[in-house]
Amino acid sequence: MNPLTLTYFEPKGGPGTIGFTPTAPGKIIPLQITPQNILQKDAFMVAEEGVELSVFFQRKLGTGFFGGEGFIMQKLVGNEMAFAEVDGEVVEINLAPGEMIDVDTTHVALFEASVDMEIRFVKGFKNVIFGGEGLFLTRLTGPGKVWLQTMTIANLA
Repeated sequence: MNPLTLTYFEPKGGPGTIGFTPTAPGKIIPLQITPQNILQKDAFMVAEEGVELSVFFQRKLGTGFFGGEGFIMQKLVGNEMAFAEVDGEVVEINLAPGEMIDVDTTHVALFEASVDMEIRFVKGFKNVIFGGEGLFLTRLTGPGKVWLQTMTIANLA
């Protein structure tokens, strides 16, 4: 982790306890990093010392131009525990190899690195005009675990 931007806590003189809370109503997700997980850009909360945090850019050109939330994310690498904070309730899905789900991009909270993420244009004129989800959806393809959030902080506000 970058020592210039993160705060480190260490008990002095023996064992200690520390507590953390999310910044908005939501859930804290414990993660055993396996060996890497991808998080939405503000989801990282805290991790054990052996976890590396870095910026993750989607490699697909369409994701950057059209994906909004999905373009710049966070990557956690290591074999230690980390914790992520997610707005609203959390839906955890285990995708089988080749299994796909389409989701509003802002509701993708985090996923294992084995999951492929692709931003797709919504098909059909009626869907674009009346669908309420915008012009793009995120397609997640397994294998791997995906965590979806039911509410974004923008929707809460």
